[in-house]
Amino acid sequence: MKQTKQKNFSIEFFPPKTPEGVEKLRVTRAKLAELHPSYFSVTFGAGGSTQKGTLDTVLDIRREGHDVAPHLSCLGSSRASLREILTQYKDNGIKRLVALRGDLPSGYGAMDFSSGEFRYANELVEFIRAETGDWFHIEVAAYPEMHPQAKSPQDDVQRFVAKVKAGADGAITQYFYNSDAYFRFVDEAQRLGATVPVIAGIMPITNCSQLMRFSDMCGAEIPRWVRLKLASYGDDTDSIRAFGLDVVTQMCERLLAGGAPGLHFYTLNNSAATTAIWQRLK
Repeated sequence: MKQTKQKNFSIEFFPPKTPEGVEKLRVTRAKLAELHPSYFSVTFGAGGSTQKGTLDTVLDIRREGHDVAPHLSCLGSSRASLREILTQYKDNGIKRLVALRGDLPSGYGAMDFSSGEFRYANELVEFIRAETGDWFHIEVAAYPEMHPQAKSPQDDVQRFVAKVKAGADGAITQYFYNSDAYFRFVDEAQRLGATVPVIAGIMPITNCSQLMRFSDMCGAEIPRWVRLKLASYGDDTDSIRAFGLDVVTQMCERLLAGGAPGLHFYTLNNSAATTAIWQRLK
């Protein structure tokens, strides 16, 4: 993997659903803004579940003077609705997007690709390019340990390459705790012609049960030794956080030393763990 001099650090939020959550996120955002990230990103709910929340949060961040990258997912969305969203973002001077396939909205039942206008994220990237040209810098998702619905690791990398060939400028990975998986994925993608920067997604470890639940859902592997160590602490949250800080910081150091072009922090709308890792990395 090639060494990259210029590093890109970004921070992700989810749109709050309550007035209290909105206020809490403003406080969190103010703290994390002191770290001067390249941009903030905001996740997106399929089928209208949090689309307005995403737009409201994105515009709040934009009004505060920060660069922001809204997530945009296509499964269950129409071309007309996506065109309207893209127009709103353009009109507000937003230049970045994270383009995702996403999940079907609740109530759709089993996944049925035949009924929707989009099936895969590469189709969304093609649509954004056709509608807006080069206005947006488009990031897509990458899965070092394979997307949980992929047929095989080879198929998963091919789908990633298709997104790049459709016009993606870069990628952000699902979080992981095995740096070898990241480096192997990037090398394989580059051999297939996908040479865009692949930013490493980082999930700080602060809550053992929450981490296990998230990881089981998204297919991210927690190494056995990490699982056992976390389990051994029981309800000792201070020890869990201290251990998690060590594990994740050391992995970030390996990633950056090995040529990763940057880090993207999944904050879960909290500032403490991300700030601590950031400060350790200087």
